[in-house]
Amino acid sequence: MIHGTLYIVSAPSGAGKTSLVRELVKQTARLIVSVSHTTRTPRPGEQTGRDYHFITVSEFRAMLDDNTFLEHAQVFDNYYGTSKLWVDQQLDNGQDVILEIDWQGARQVRRLYPESVSIFIVPPSQAALAQRLRSRAQDSENVIIKRLQAAVAEMQHFDEYDYLVINEIFAEALYALQAIVSSQRLRVKRQTQAQAGLLQQLLQP
Repeated sequence: MIHGTLYIVSAPSGAGKTSLVRELVKQTARLIVSVSHTTRTPRPGEQTGRDYHFITVSEFRAMLDDNTFLEHAQVFDNYYGTSKLWVDQQLDNGQDVILEIDWQGARQVRRLYPESVSIFIVPPSQAALAQRLRSRAQDSENVIIKRLQAAVAEMQHFDEYDYLVINEIFAEALYALQAIVSSQRLRVKRQTQAQAGLLQQLLQP
């Protein structure tokens, strides 16, 4: 049985992580995104169960008390968490799983899953990041300023990750992510599981 690979993808708000991951999953077989639980309000177009599991603070705290989460973090005034049971089930079934989490959550996950593969995505400049945040037209200027400050603090942790992807040109950043996934699937340990029958035949005396 092939065991899936756990991918950690982090980026400052506005770096294009969600769009890149969505397209990567669309074009890659056996790769899914973990749907996190969050206490924040849904943005326009977001659906519970697809983008996030939107829950109340009291529900989040109850799940926290039950040790439900693989990782959890507070971002601004909201809480985010990943279900450990769901992630383990997917990996055991041979699915590769992406966690879209911040550097705090990434640290927690790496301790529990040392074989996980971590990727940090950055924008080409602070000016580009600011422009992307403003183009959303979803946040006030005060919130945007806070997000830019948080982005700089987030990017201080890029060197804790295995890979760094610069999202200047979307297609090139997507290709970089696809290359990372492909390289992991070609590792000897993974290929030994995936190609067990072929290898047994090839190695017969």
